[in-house]
Amino acid sequence: MKPAAFVYHAPRTLEAALALLAEVAPQDGRILAGGQSLVPAMAFRLARPTHLVDINGVAGLDRLVLDGGVLSVGALVRHAAFHKADAKFGALGALLADVVHNIAHYPIRTRGTMCGSLAHADPASEWCLTAVTLGAEMVAHSAKGARRIAAADYFQGIMQTALEPDELLAEVRLPLLPEGAKHGFYEFNRRAGDFAIGMALVTYQVKGGKIAEARVGIGGIEGAPRRIAEAEAALNGQAPGKAAFEAAGQATAAVVDPIEDAQTPAAYRRDLAATVVTRALERAAI
Repeated sequence: MKPAAFVYHAPRTLEAALALLAEVAPQDGRILAGGQSLVPAMAFRLARPTHLVDINGVAGLDRLVLDGGVLSVGALVRHAAFHKADAKFGALGALLADVVHNIAHYPIRTRGTMCGSLAHADPASEWCLTAVTLGAEMVAHSAKGARRIAAADYFQGIMQTALEPDELLAEVRLPLLPEGAKHGFYEFNRRAGDFAIGMALVTYQVKGGKIAEARVGIGGIEGAPRRIAEAEAALNGQAPGKAAFEAAGQATAAVVDPIEDAQTPAAYRRDLAATVVTRALERAAI
């Protein structure tokens, strides 16, 4: 199929883009960056925006820099920018490099953007899980000004966020990990490149032979990614190993509220939650 008719806009400055968005958002105007989620939806006419505001010509939105204790990722930074991020951004870069190779296929990673994925807010998005687990901060801009939204408050359900229709997600700010921090990511899907049925991202430090400052996040299991405090409590103060990792997995399964579809019942995703957390922790320990 072909998309429904729309009006195309190509602003050259952020101010012009925000002014356009303020005008067309009430008419279902949308931002176009990588287009790897929006354009297929338009082709199937699942999305019918009347206006597209293409921000690819806006200078400065491809910014990827260290800013104090955070990594600032602009709205036009492509997934592929993180393929070798471990060489630039230390422990956080190593985590991002591990995660990015699970996102779809290489051609999609050369066009899709981190901020676009966060704005789309698919429960199976690897970057959405990353943002929640690390405690990222979203920076939204509109013609009225800018505001910062904590990741824990940003995701509000399946493809639902705290963004207003006239807001552009211009930046995500990821806190750096301390050197020596452990991380592990595990994703389960039926074929490489498919949407995740369930996934987990974990980070922790080892102090005095015990786990400290554990973070456990799940994605694809519920309507939005989130951290699992019960799993983190099961890990902190314990020696890294099978007993602690399996306890964290079981703690996760006990508290999740799984989504289901025609192929995947809720009970399956509940069991899967335990598995992906345990395996992510096992990878972190390697």
